[in-house]
Amino acid sequence: MQVCAVCHGANGVAVAPETPNLAGEPEGYLGRQLRAFRSGKRQHEVMAVIAKSLSDEDIDNVAAWFNSIKVTATPP
Repeated sequence: MQVCAVCHGANGVAVAPETPNLAGEPEGYLGRQLRAFRSGKRQHEVMAVIAKSLSDEDIDNVAAWFNSIKVTATPP
């Protein structure tokens, strides 16, 4: 998770505007995206390298962890 936190934030809220927030995202969605980066179906230079180092179990754990982070929205 430390590698993820560099861009996606320690609490799943991205540190840069061009990086997606992952906190609270559905596990299935996150798992599919990580597997797509790993297989090359989805392209992103940094994410492809990271995803290729992850096992299926790692991907499931990362997806579950980000999904478990509860986010509350504050109205503008």
